[in-house]
Amino acid sequence: MRPTDSVGAQIDEIERTEEETEPESDESIAESSTPLALGREPRMRRAPDSDRQSAIHLAKNPAFHSRTKHIEVKYHFIRQLLKKKVLQLKKVPGERNPADMLTKASKMAPMEAASAAAMQAEQLRQDGNAYFKKDRFGAAIDAYTEAITLCPNVPIYWTNRALCHRKRNEWARVEEDCRRAIQLDHHSVKAHYMLGLALLQEKEFAEGVKELEKALDLGSGANPKGYMVEEIWQELARAKYLEWEHESTKRSSELQNLKLWCEEALKEKYALAGSQTEGFVDENTRKSNQNRLEALDRVFNKAAENDSPTEVPDYLCCKITLDIFRDPVITPCGITYERAVILEHLQKVGKFDPITRETLYPSQLVPNLALKETVRAYLDEHGWAYKMD
Repeated sequence: MRPTDSVGAQIDEIERTEEETEPESDESIAESSTPLALGREPRMRRAPDSDRQSAIHLAKNPAFHSRTKHIEVKYHFIRQLLKKKVLQLKKVPGERNPADMLTKASKMAPMEAASAAAMQAEQLRQDGNAYFKKDRFGAAIDAYTEAITLCPNVPIYWTNRALCHRKRNEWARVEEDCRRAIQLDHHSVKAHYMLGLALLQEKEFAEGVKELEKALDLGSGANPKGYMVEEIWQELARAKYLEWEHESTKRSSELQNLKLWCEEALKEKYALAGSQTEGFVDENTRKSNQNRLEALDRVFNKAAENDSPTEVPDYLCCKITLDIFRDPVITPCGITYERAVILEHLQKVGKFDPITRETLYPSQLVPNLALKETVRAYLDEHGWAYKMD
């Protein structure tokens, strides 16, 4: 249908504040509609367009719609043209319409949506890291929480948030986040480590030590010289010592009570013997009672030996640090060193044995598993040896 001259003149009165135009498309991904002129009037330079909702309201509502304020139109005239089919509503994808880009959510492919969410979550993680470095733990928690909302299956978001909770001594939340991270990644060193710390705070020593040992095994396998391995060992040693101290105090109390009960029983028996002889006790009875009391002391002192700190045997200690072994390795010369210590020596000082001065390379070090098991057995019986000076 050819528009009349008056119609063409009125079309010229349409002025758009947006200068750019988008290419047309036959796609119908988004249900957006844009009025396009069908007339052949040469003075019609471009067709009016708006966002998808505005186009619908232009066709139905004679009142000026607030969403079309970026277009100066005589809305009654547009409505008339639509009714007369001089103009038609043509579908244009929302992502190709500038007016829709910031006002409507376009339909995206699942992979594209997931990628966009992952990128946004990663940016939130970086924001959280920046807040954490500034000790703004509340803001960091908020950023990590938003990242978790977008991508809940990324374990590092959970461990990062747990670290913030740790800084705020919110141990119940640390435990919750770490357990979730472990569900997603069983080999997460940080998750096992912080879960162990949280359990220790709750006085669950056995479970806490178990998690710390798991973290130490995972960390030692990945990077034996890493800072986390040393930190985990320090916490594990402290936990083991606290566990021993707790159990030792309990055992000592039980032994003391039992010893007093036994001594009281011997004294009563001795007194009963005296009463039966009208207060006269022969020398043999007196000596026998004294021997029983001394034997009782020896038995209870022996029972308490493992809980009495002494010197750790030299063969269980590194020749360089003089500390008890954690991860002993043996050289071709038969000398055993702590792995991290000898590796540091070879890297910083030189490729030679610090005692024999013979050439030594890291590849020549062999784990001393027998000594490692001996150390473990010794520590199990002498928990006080975990105490770090």
